[in-house]
Amino acid sequence: MSLTQIFLGLGSNIEREKHLRAGLEALDGFLQQMTCSPVFESQPVGIKSGPFFNLVVTGYTDLPLMELDRRLKFIEADNGRYAPERRGLPLDIDVLLYGEQVGNFDGLILPRAEILKNAFVLWPLSLIAPERLHPGVNKAFKDLWRDAQIDQVLAPVAFEWRGMSLTPEALLSTHP
Repeated sequence: MSLTQIFLGLGSNIEREKHLRAGLEALDGFLQQMTCSPVFESQPVGIKSGPFFNLVVTGYTDLPLMELDRRLKFIEADNGRYAPERRGLPLDIDVLLYGEQVGNFDGLILPRAEILKNAFVLWPLSLIAPERLHPGVNKAFKDLWRDAQIDQVLAPVAFEWRGMSLTPEALLSTHP
């Protein structure tokens, strides 16, 4: 079976480091050539809660889209996403891009609209895949970010996974 490049958005506002690391570990179990963007702190959008940590992950999978989405829901559930007593969002994983797919796939709309609406998705995407074209608007992510008029404040945060810093020091020092 052929491999498809995917982009996923991850976010957490409860025990943020713990849940993002757990999500990365789970994804690394089935994604090939997984690469992570820097991690950013953002204020919540659409819900009342504490600030989020967000990042974008890319990798390759042989899973069909709906099987991938199902597996992501299991990872979220393992981290308490659907627990009745939860307060906030322990782990959210969204399919942003699945290859060049455009359209509605059993309720999963690709590319995900949040790419163009939320800085915590677009900025990390522009860093991890600057030249990649958004399949819906046919513009590079770096250009979309440069031209974005999104009124959200993001702050890069130091974050380590498996002893590796995901957020470069240069980014941290230019955005204190």
